[in-house]
Amino acid sequence: MALIKEKNGPNLCGGALIKANWVLTAAHCKTERSEVILGAHSIQGREREKQVFQITKRIPHPCYCPIKQENDIMLLQLKKRAKITKAVKLIPLPDSDDDPKEGTICTVAGWGKTRNNDKESSSTLREVNVTVISRRICNDWKHYKGKPVITENMICAGDRKGGKDSCSGDSGGPLICNGVMRGITSFGKAKHCGAVDGPGVYARLTKQYLQWIRNTIGGDLQTGF
Repeated sequence: MALIKEKNGPNLCGGALIKANWVLTAAHCKTERSEVILGAHSIQGREREKQVFQITKRIPHPCYCPIKQENDIMLLQLKKRAKITKAVKLIPLPDSDDDPKEGTICTVAGWGKTRNNDKESSSTLREVNVTVISRRICNDWKHYKGKPVITENMICAGDRKGGKDSCSGDSGGPLICNGVMRGITSFGKAKHCGAVDGPGVYARLTKQYLQWIRNTIGGDLQTGF
């Protein structure tokens, strides 16, 4: 789990360390003046396990569309390679592009807001279980109403009773389903975190995205394709 934080600023996102010097995150995250922190639990606290890195390359997906929220995926190259420790480990990419079925329990984590009206994000890393919701339901008039369209490149997940969700500041973090990374926290309804009619939406790690990642960073990544 990576913390992507603007230096001396409020903007933050999450990410996944997929190689010693590469982090996977969301394309909409503002990273121009940011640094990557690994091994963190607290944002402000001094922790021996923390490793801080400068970003040398920002590579958003070439077809990222902020209006349609499509292809919301980005690679960040770190200036140095991370030291793998008990607190800093690689998140392996999936060896298939399986689409999590409706009802699948997944986990999302981040330092984002815990309430819609909070002015600041959480000071510590938090995680929550969310349940995959069908695209048909997510696209209907009670939810996103097809604006934007929840496509096959996205996963919709929340809670039928509400209260469990990702929120502002969690973008870019990994969505883990059955122990495998299946998505990247992408978007939700503004000020509707945890609302029954506004579940979180995640960029799904499709075969095409996995190939793009492998082709972009090269090396010894194994994605099964």
